[in-house]
Amino acid sequence: MARHIAANALTLIIAGLVVIAILLSWSKSQFEDEGPLAEPVLFSVERGDTLNRVTARLSEAGAISNETIFRLGARYQGYDRTLKFGEYELPAGASMQAILDLISSGRGVQYRVTIPEGFTSFEAVQRLNAVAELTGEITEVPPEGTLAPDTYQFNRGEPRQAVLDRMREAQTRILAEAWAGRADDLPLNSPEELLILASIIEREAGGAEEWAKVASVFYNRLDRGMRLQADATVRYGITLGREKLGRGLRQSELTAPTLYNTYVIDGLTPTPIANPGKAAILATANPEETDFLFFVADGTGGHAFAKTLNEHNKNVAAWRRIERERAAEAKKREEEAAKAAAEAEAAAAKEDAGGATGN
Repeated sequence: MARHIAANALTLIIAGLVVIAILLSWSKSQFEDEGPLAEPVLFSVERGDTLNRVTARLSEAGAISNETIFRLGARYQGYDRTLKFGEYELPAGASMQAILDLISSGRGVQYRVTIPEGFTSFEAVQRLNAVAELTGEITEVPPEGTLAPDTYQFNRGEPRQAVLDRMREAQTRILAEAWAGRADDLPLNSPEELLILASIIEREAGGAEEWAKVASVFYNRLDRGMRLQADATVRYGITLGREKLGRGLRQSELTAPTLYNTYVIDGLTPTPIANPGKAAILATANPEETDFLFFVADGTGGHAFAKTLNEHNKNVAAWRRIERERAAEAKKREEEAAKAAAEAEAAAAKEDAGGATGN
């Protein structure tokens, strides 16, 4: 009798183990096999989310077929303690294992925001405040020149201030490297002065291929005690970087005694007038060696450089001639467009009148 009972018990144990093995195998298959998603979906892990909350939302999104298996698998592997805040793109057919790997990796969907070279700090803050995927407000505009223009990646929900802090850290590194590798005997006393001049060069001369040459002009003028006479500084003195001037400078503005008018003040402006990019900073730290003291636009997108005032005046006269020719061409095009529009309107009116008579 005892032997019979023992045999039955052993049979039950074996049967139970077989059932458990089958359940484990099925659960493992459910956990690792292709999931129910028919197409990719975006899924967010919020700050402070628990495994239970994430599991419920995944189920609602149709990303997992069994909440219990998902939770057990997550806890068994320790994923319940490693879920990372962020927005993730769950691939079509993603398994539970793949989903857990992804939302614990921190490799969420990356958004981008670009701060162009030469943006003022006010413009940079405006750009960040306009990005809907960022959170929080920037209440204080950083000092001019302290932000590194670049394209920055971020996750949805990241604070705007965090992106701004990264921009400041990047500019600090760039400036330190440029100052350490600067050319000998530059007439500058500090990295801040290098930043100021780089910002002037960035705003005064748009073509990066000429920045090192433009830098040589300004250094030559500083060495000779000449004023920089950069129009970009005058414009900044008027707007303080909060808006585009949208017009040419008036003669009265070129002689107005502002802190940023380099037609009036000696040396550099008190602060940068924009946020120069890395290329402008490096060009300013390592200028070309020239004897040029002047430059003016040449009509091709570049500049004509001169060693003497007489030569410069000739270049200015050539540029003024180009400006007049362009203005005349623009006026001619406007007149031709207006004439064509008037003729088209007259023809349409005549056609309408003819149609009315025919009726």
